[in-house]
Amino acid sequence: MIIDDDAEFRDSVGRLLRTVGLESRQFSCVSEYLSADPTPDGPTCLVVDVRMPGRSGLDLQRELSAAQKNLPMIFITAHGDIPMTVRAMKGGAIEFLTKPFRDQDLLDAIMTGLSRDRARRESDKAMGALRERLNTLSPREREIMIQATAGRLNKQIANDVGIAESTVKVHRTNLMRKMKARSLPELSRMVDTLGLTQERPQRS
Repeated sequence: MIIDDDAEFRDSVGRLLRTVGLESRQFSCVSEYLSADPTPDGPTCLVVDVRMPGRSGLDLQRELSAAQKNLPMIFITAHGDIPMTVRAMKGGAIEFLTKPFRDQDLLDAIMTGLSRDRARRESDKAMGALRERLNTLSPREREIMIQATAGRLNKQIANDVGIAESTVKVHRTNLMRKMKARSLPELSRMVDTLGLTQERPQRS
């Protein structure tokens, strides 16, 4: 996504990206980009001019951050200064390039951005799948999963919950299958990833 009020610059970046097989969309200002609300299916990276009529590139960075849209951003400017660069980098920008810059520097930054967004998308997808599996558990299975990954033995869990040890074993077998966990350590990692650790009971 190229956001810059200089049409000639946008076109030149678009041509550069085509030479390496990358698609691009162009916007003349922040408002045009936001009103288009582009949500591409694949990895995305923003190439944004810092100073434009209306909202600046830094304004866009702030708005996307507030909306929890963590898209990789590369800032371009003809006249940058150190405070501006610091703000952009603290906000998570991948690169801050001052015109004129080498084509390769821009391409390297874009490749980094696309790689980072690809990893984020895969992570989000994996987390979504994990949450779906968690939602298939009954409250009892969820309770036993948390106790088991906290190191409690079947006998201890049975005593805590007030059911037979054999019933705990059945629940553990079922929840391992539903969570697609091949081992207790793998299940523990899933529980940690889901942020369920705070629910674990204290060991007695």
